[in-house]
Amino acid sequence: MPFRRAVRVLAAAALSVWTVLAPASRAAAASPTGASAVVFAYDRFGEDQNPSISIRIDQFEAHLDELTDGEYRVLPLPTILEALRTGKPLPDRTVAITINEASRSAYTEAWPRLKAAGLPFTLFVATDAVDRGSPAHMTWTEIRQLAAAGVTIGALGTSTQSMLARSPDQAAADLRRMSDRFQTELGRRPTVFAYPQGEYSLAVRQLVMDQGFAAAFGQQSGVLHPQADPWGLPRFVMNETYGSADRFELAANALPLPVSDLTPDDPLVTVNPPPLGFTIADGVGDSSKLACFAAGQGRTALERIAEDRVEVRIKDAFPPGRARVNCTLPTADGRWRWLGVQFLIPE
Repeated sequence: MPFRRAVRVLAAAALSVWTVLAPASRAAAASPTGASAVVFAYDRFGEDQNPSISIRIDQFEAHLDELTDGEYRVLPLPTILEALRTGKPLPDRTVAITINEASRSAYTEAWPRLKAAGLPFTLFVATDAVDRGSPAHMTWTEIRQLAAAGVTIGALGTSTQSMLARSPDQAAADLRRMSDRFQTELGRRPTVFAYPQGEYSLAVRQLVMDQGFAAAFGQQSGVLHPQADPWGLPRFVMNETYGSADRFELAANALPLPVSDLTPDDPLVTVNPPPLGFTIADGVGDSSKLACFAAGQGRTALERIAEDRVEVRIKDAFPPGRARVNCTLPTADGRWRWLGVQFLIPE
C-alpha cells in the first residue's frame, strides 16, 4: 500500500526544524536487515489543559488507525526486548506502545480504545500517587485489572519527578520502596523501568541496573536495535503538540541509526555545549547525508574525524534543563534512520 501522504514533514523530535520528505512506497521498501522496533510513549489522554503531557483523543485515534492498517506489527514490549536480547528477528515496522504514570485518563480513554483495537501496551506506574488515592490516577485494583488482561506493568519510580533531584541514597531507597509496593500489590517485582521525565545520569542508570531491571527507557527519540544500551533505550514521545498524524507515521516507519563510542558518555553534562561525537556503524547507507539538529538552534555543523567518526559542533550553550540533539539519515527507500541524544544541563 503506498504512503497516503505524498509529502511528509520531518519533526526533528520536539525541535522546531522541519525538513520536507520525498514520497516513498511502502510496498517497494525492502525489509531492513536485523531486528529493530519503534516504541511510543504517551502520558495522558484528552486532558486539553495539559497539552505538554496529553494527547487529544482524535490524535490518539488517528494513531491507532495507522497502527491497525496492516503495515505494522504491534507487539508486547517484553517480546521485543527478548528478541533484541537473543538475536531473534523481528518483523519490519515492529512497534510497541507505552503509557507513563497510570493516569485516570489512561484508564478511561486509552485502555478501552487499545483493547478494542487488540493492541498490547505497557503501563509504567508511579507508585506514590496510586498509594495516595489520587483521583487523577488509577487505583491498584484497576492496575491489577489491566495486568490480568495482559497489559505489561512496568515501573516509573515512586513519583514522576526526576531522579536527579535526589541523592544516590535517596534514589536507591525510592527504587526499593517502589519495587516492594509492586510485590505487595501485584505479586511480582517490575522488570522494565522508565526514567521519570526521561532523565538519567550514569549514576542513576547504575542504580536501576543494581535494582535488577532488565531494561530502562528515556524520552530521547530513536529506534531500538540489538546494539542499543538496554538501560538507555529511546522512545518517541507523543503529546498534543508533537502528535500529528504525519509525525506519528514518520516515527512509526523509522529505522535505527546504530553508533558506538558516543561522547560524552554521561547525559548529565559538565561541559556546555557538550562535545557530541559518535562512530557510525557499517552498513547504514550513505552517511554523508547525515544531518543533526540541536534543540533551539536548528541544524548543526558536522565534522568528520574519520570516515565513520562524526563530531557534532553545537554552536551555543544550552540553557539549564533538558536538551536534545537528533540526527537523521535518509535511506534509499524513503525511510529515515534516527538517533536521539538527550543532555541534562545543571543549573
